[in-house]
Amino acid sequence: MTDSSTHLYSPGLVGIIATESSVSNINGEKGILSYRGYSIEELAKKSTFEETSYLLLFGELPTKAELEEFTTKVAEYRELPTDLIKILKSLPKETKPMDVLQMAVSSLGTFYNLEVSPEMVKGKKYNKDYFMNTSAALIGALGSIVAAWHRIRSDQEPITSNSESTYAENFLLMLGAEKITPLMTRIMDATLVLHGEHTINASTFTAMVTSSTLANASQVVASAIGSLSGPLHGGANEKVVSMLSRIDSKDDIRPWLDDTLKAKNVVWGMGHREYSVKDPRANILTDMVQELFNEREGGVTDIFEKAIELEKACEEKLAHKGVYPNVDFYSGILYKEMDIPTDIFTPIFAMSRVSGWLSHWIEQIQDNKIFRPTQNYVGSDDRDYTDISGR
Repeated sequence: MTDSSTHLYSPGLVGIIATESSVSNINGEKGILSYRGYSIEELAKKSTFEETSYLLLFGELPTKAELEEFTTKVAEYRELPTDLIKILKSLPKETKPMDVLQMAVSSLGTFYNLEVSPEMVKGKKYNKDYFMNTSAALIGALGSIVAAWHRIRSDQEPITSNSESTYAENFLLMLGAEKITPLMTRIMDATLVLHGEHTINASTFTAMVTSSTLANASQVVASAIGSLSGPLHGGANEKVVSMLSRIDSKDDIRPWLDDTLKAKNVVWGMGHREYSVKDPRANILTDMVQELFNEREGGVTDIFEKAIELEKACEEKLAHKGVYPNVDFYSGILYKEMDIPTDIFTPIFAMSRVSGWLSHWIEQIQDNKIFRPTQNYVGSDDRDYTDISGR
């Protein structure tokens, strides 16, 4: 037996290097996040979710022809199979959106051929057509599943996908949003770009482990959705809105913060394990919050004012500890102002992060080794079995 005590033990695998990747990079001290070497600030300003997804998946910005091909494929898969809609309609209306999304995504493998075989990746063989079609199917379907379920649980018929619209605009249309402005579409597009990838977080690692078994891509994404659904990973933007809603007014922010910090409770949306400065994605969303405020001439909910006041108060109290707003602090507020239901904030996160999950799936199976970590055994040794009559 190997002496397990010689193995390094790090709870949560903190500090353990489990893979090599070229997909994204974080410099937490400087507040830098890049996809394939491109800064997140530049991508959020100049790119689109479709183009950024292509970059994440295939390593380079697409040519005009490549982007048109990829966008067309994604748009084709935004129209869900009729039988999948029937399955959604058969579910209890109170089912949580993340549970619905995981179930529906897992079932996509029965509607589309998403299987990967050892022969397809043997010798690091790269089949771009396979990867593109499979990725387009999952990226295209996820947004439509989220929107369809929201309609179905509200006793409304799902809205047909508009192939002429961008991914972001089409999602808002399928939700049934009214008076969609160009700024709303740009905000949705930017939030999808910003949430697309973030190195080896819990859900991405889950996707990699599942990928290493050569499970089909729908199961890879379904497993990642299950990981994202946990309250310690996804859902922080939902908690931000809930937290701010419970505070009566902006005048109550500072007393509330003092009480919260004294009680050592969580201030949702503040701080990030990877950043000791303000999350670069939060900087981008802060500007968008102001743009939306200006467009509506101040006609927004008081959550805006409370959020701004809380950020100021936290900067005074927590900046010296490296605690600043993260991407979840303002993304939930923006969704709320666009009348998006709070309980689909995390499914929207999944709609975006699927591009990152699939990028790591492609990377993993091209140079695959199944994950099989070891353990330090701390249980009993050499126990004799006692018959049940003598226990």
